[in-house]
Amino acid sequence: MVNVALDAMGGDNAPLEVIKGALDALKLNDSIKIYLLGDEEKIKECMDNVAPIFSSDRLEIVHCSEVIEMAEPPVNAIRRKKDSSIVRGMNLVKEGVCDAFVSAGSTGAVLVGGQILVGRIKGVDRAPLAPLIPTEKGVSILVDCGANVDAKPNQLVQFAKMGSIYMEHVMGIKNPSVGIVNIGAEEEKGNMLVKETFPLLKNCPDINFIGSVEARDIPKGVCDVIVCEAFVGNVILKLYEGVGSTLLKVIKGGLMTSIRSKLGALLVKPALKETMKKFDASEYGGAPLLGLNGLVVKTHGSSKAKEVTTTILQCATFKEADINGKISAKINI
Repeated sequence: MVNVALDAMGGDNAPLEVIKGALDALKLNDSIKIYLLGDEEKIKECMDNVAPIFSSDRLEIVHCSEVIEMAEPPVNAIRRKKDSSIVRGMNLVKEGVCDAFVSAGSTGAVLVGGQILVGRIKGVDRAPLAPLIPTEKGVSILVDCGANVDAKPNQLVQFAKMGSIYMEHVMGIKNPSVGIVNIGAEEEKGNMLVKETFPLLKNCPDINFIGSVEARDIPKGVCDVIVCEAFVGNVILKLYEGVGSTLLKVIKGGLMTSIRSKLGALLVKPALKETMKKFDASEYGGAPLLGLNGLVVKTHGSSKAKEVTTTILQCATFKEADINGKISAKINI
């Protein structure tokens, strides 16, 4: 049984969409048990509206009297709000009651809680936030996208190792290729961090390093594991999301400009819908914090039921593949 602690109070659409996602996950995988953390009264009220006759020994409500808000300073919130859904969920993972914790709530609190409460695997210097991003060829993993803005060269090498393990054993990509984000393809280009990291990656026998990767090549799927420190990674991720949503609006607007274009829209709608599905974040689940003693996954603040479901199922795959065991073995060679 895979036990997942789920923050029912985190995100823009909580608790309703979180609860819907949890119920769908239970229907899709009978080896999952979910601990719903949050205001018990609100959770039961939503349950009555969504599934009034639902009953399962694989769903347990854990009442939490506090909620960490998005704008709260993360460190203070983790220390002061001991009965919040985020802190209680992290502690369930730390104590071994749960295998994973999932939240669409405060990113800062999730990152801080993961490092302080759950703790890192022995030998791991920093835990990177690693989302899957869609590309022309499928998906790539971006490590790091928000957890470590001042990473060091040896830490980026660990990111590359952990990202490679995830892509091989969760996504099924054999010998995944690794690239470091740079401003050019030449080895001598880049800032000091990139210049110092490049030879370490090049000489690392545990990864399939292909060299520098420019941002414009990322959507083409030039490599499976994209390595960078968190400032660069977060800019890439946010620009990716912004361009994607803007492009979709522009295309829709263009298709509605005339009778002729509207008729064309009817013809291309099925194919366009299927193509855009590949760039839908809800298809790929949340971003795991790699290298912790337990699994912590951050989903988008705007997550709806489908992304919550996908993320919960992702947790089951993570445990079944023993990703933490593989990371520990690789890092401590």
